[in-house]
Amino acid sequence: MLATSNLAIQFGAKPLFEQVTVKFVDGNRYGLIGANGCGKSTLMKVLGSDLEASAGDVMLQAGLRLGKLSQNQFGYEDQRVLDVVMQGHTEMWQAMQQRDQIYANLDATDDDYMRAAELEAKFAEYGGYNAEARAGSLLIDAGIGETLHNVPMREVPPGLKLRVLLVQALFSKPDVLLLDEPTNNLDIHSIRWLEGVLNEYDATMVIISHDRHFLNQVCTHVADLDYQQVKIYPGNYDDFMLASVQARQRVESANAKAKDKISDLQEFVRRFSANASKARQATSRRRQLEKIKIEEIKPSSRQNPYIRFEQAKKLYRSAVTVDKVAFTYPGTETPVLRNINIKIEAAERIAIIGPNGIGKTTLIRLLAGDLQPTEGTITWVENAERGYMPQDPQAEFAEKTDLFSWMSTYTGKADDDQIVRATLGRLLFSGDETKKSVKVLSGGEKGRMIYGKLMLTRPNVMLMDEPTNHMDMETIESLQIGLEKYPGTLIFVSHDREFVGGLATRIIELRANGEIKDFNGGYDEYLSSQGIDT
Repeated sequence: MLATSNLAIQFGAKPLFEQVTVKFVDGNRYGLIGANGCGKSTLMKVLGSDLEASAGDVMLQAGLRLGKLSQNQFGYEDQRVLDVVMQGHTEMWQAMQQRDQIYANLDATDDDYMRAAELEAKFAEYGGYNAEARAGSLLIDAGIGETLHNVPMREVPPGLKLRVLLVQALFSKPDVLLLDEPTNNLDIHSIRWLEGVLNEYDATMVIISHDRHFLNQVCTHVADLDYQQVKIYPGNYDDFMLASVQARQRVESANAKAKDKISDLQEFVRRFSANASKARQATSRRRQLEKIKIEEIKPSSRQNPYIRFEQAKKLYRSAVTVDKVAFTYPGTETPVLRNINIKIEAAERIAIIGPNGIGKTTLIRLLAGDLQPTEGTITWVENAERGYMPQDPQAEFAEKTDLFSWMSTYTGKADDDQIVRATLGRLLFSGDETKKSVKVLSGGEKGRMIYGKLMLTRPNVMLMDEPTNHMDMETIESLQIGLEKYPGTLIFVSHDREFVGGLATRIIELRANGEIKDFNGGYDEYLSSQGIDT
């Protein structure tokens, strides 16, 4: 059991949360959800003893081991992969390091060697003598071959680094496991693998994720951080959505009935309080009034932006033809893409999927004109007007300017302040917020600004590379609705299966042999065609 009692965290004058008392028990898997900025990662750090609470206590049941997924995928670049995994058992690793330091010290004393013997016994107790073999076995189970076990982490492909860190978290066989955004930078296939691993592993888990399908597949409970409190709901994310809406509706209905009752009682008291024959009844009504309570409905920290995309010009029939395209980055010899042939019709919604590093972002950049093919041609129809959302929008915010001025450059009209303010407001930027510098925006806020740019420029083709990155559930759901209603052509890369499944009418999968699998249909249909359970 991992539990908190009257936990509070406060930065400055306003508390992130306060008096949080919650228990995580019995091998359940809890999805910790809430709006961006509500304090999910902060709470996770407090649970993992990486941050001290302002008040209250965190209690881990005696004898239970806690495991945590490291967030720093590039924090071990010079260390051997096997060593990175074995560091997941902190006590064993420390005993081994201290023992080896004594043995390497030419001036070690007899007392030092006695200490080394004690450390040797601890090392054996923790299973140190078969630790490397066990670490290797876990890595192989995670799809990381033996050729990578003894290399430094910097030689591990980016898509596999998080797998190494997950193996590190599992290595000590923790009874309680804390996972903050474990699907970050994983492709769809890797997320499916992770779902299987977590569903088979017997531990109490607290998991932060904005991937709705992942939460539905893995979680037995949802821990909702809202109103500066944590409330536990049984079931997965879809169950939580239904239960939370019903709970709020029950409170609103009860409050409405209570207000009607209050109104009736107040009217009776007003009419008959001065009437001697009715005085006793009026007094009784007053007592009833005092007992009726209206339950406070606190404002949620969740906010849904309003996202709608339009096209200025309609495309008819064809949108783009990709003919025998190949691309090799300068200074390298191996092509990232080779012999790509695709024809895209107007109004199609195409998801580009495949393993990390296979070339999905490269293909989107080629279609956007951000890169030029090494071989072959990409031919857009004459009236195609492209809008592009890069995976990393940092270059879009290079100039030091405020939000209002940045957005104003995309209206196409002079002095159209009302349109700019309305667009910013729909994206949850209002008042003084519109005057702040784009330089201080978070990743999610920058993404919303790019949505605004696309809303104002009204392209008839949208190219979006990981458009849900850094977004909370509410923004992802609003974006999906906006794209479902978009009448133009959509080509996107995403690792969010719910997002892909809800939008795509065609799947293009890039494969390791340089081929592509072009499937005309939705994502669930595609999986079924490949013999994969949905």
